[in-house]
Amino acid sequence: MPPIVTAILVASNLGLIFLLMTVPLGLRTVRLSRLVAMDRHSLWQALWPLGSDAGWSGEILSAEALDGKGLARIVLSWEGRDGEPIERRSQFEEVVEGSHFSMRVIEDTALDASFWANYRESVELVSEGGSTRVTFRQTDRYRGVAFLVFRYFAMRRELGKLQRWARTGQYRKGGWFEHPLSQVGFAGLSALILWPFFGLHLGGLALAAILTSVVALHELGHMAAFRLMGHSKARMIFIPLLGGIAIGGRPYDSRFEVAFVALMGAGFSAFLVPVVIAASTLAGAEGHRLAAMLLATLAGCVALFNIGNLVPVWKFDGGQVLRQICPGPIVLALASFFLLSAFLVLGRQAGFSSGFLLAAGAIFSILSLLTVGSGVKPRHELKPIRTIDRLAMAAALLAVFAIHGYGVLWASAQLT
Repeated sequence: MPPIVTAILVASNLGLIFLLMTVPLGLRTVRLSRLVAMDRHSLWQALWPLGSDAGWSGEILSAEALDGKGLARIVLSWEGRDGEPIERRSQFEEVVEGSHFSMRVIEDTALDASFWANYRESVELVSEGGSTRVTFRQTDRYRGVAFLVFRYFAMRRELGKLQRWARTGQYRKGGWFEHPLSQVGFAGLSALILWPFFGLHLGGLALAAILTSVVALHELGHMAAFRLMGHSKARMIFIPLLGGIAIGGRPYDSRFEVAFVALMGAGFSAFLVPVVIAASTLAGAEGHRLAAMLLATLAGCVALFNIGNLVPVWKFDGGQVLRQICPGPIVLALASFFLLSAFLVLGRQAGFSSGFLLAAGAIFSILSLLTVGSGVKPRHELKPIRTIDRLAMAAALLAVFAIHGYGVLWASAQLT
């Protein structure tokens, strides 16, 4: 890939990450309105959390008033880190029965109270003929547009499902976005977006498809780890150009779980690298040069992508693992320096220029600064990790790094 194309691709990704996760937006209000074919008082019973039909979507399991001043306890169907439903204490204000209410969250059993400090939501119902105009508003302080966009589409989906429930009396879970076919489509779109960066020819398309498949395999490893850790469900969301995200079915419960899930992205793919290397060697010995080169390219992409994810950047898998297994800031700093040094030495051995490696180090530093502190703080501290688990995860991290490092060096030797 020409240097200018690489620079454009890297700059595009850094810009997107800054826009999605870091740019300060201040207080923003998302407002959506929809005309629903149901009378206002019936809709009030569904949208008022203490109403008789508040469980219409399955989100609210139960709700009870705690005093006469608008404080209420709401039990949600979302699973907490202990496997139990999340409970929330909410304060209702400006309540006009049948027409309007606003709500703020005091606390819940999953997230730290700071998460809800600026959050407000309101519902307004206005009769229009035989139907009702339903208006949702949500206000919060945002850093990055990702969560703002998420809330917009979540609100849009809720209004759409409310319309269907009002029309049919039935609630349908899920939606088109997380459907497997939609995700396959997003993966295909991601490959098409990457295609021009590798050249608009069959070889470039093959490289784009290989890289997209590598991303999918990596996220599949995270999904497998979620299930092994007891999550009832896990799913993958493809984000064109940026890659993919694996999402579990509940919040993390322990530091070991965070480290294990983070490492299994690269760990799962590590099992594939020796197999692909052996297949490429066999194909070359049998005289199938094109197949051997294609498999060598696959091995190199798998190894390079996954070892890149092990770099000790805040939100990268390597950074996630080190933060859980290192007992203090000094050990964390030393381990991060060691891992980054190993990465740079490996790059030098693989034939990358000093300028490229320095640029890579600068990019990783920028990524770390962009993503530091971007996680959501849980209500309670995660369960501590045992010493034996620290050692096991450290050994696994080194083993996975070594396998992918060998894969990078082998593929570099075959393709240059």
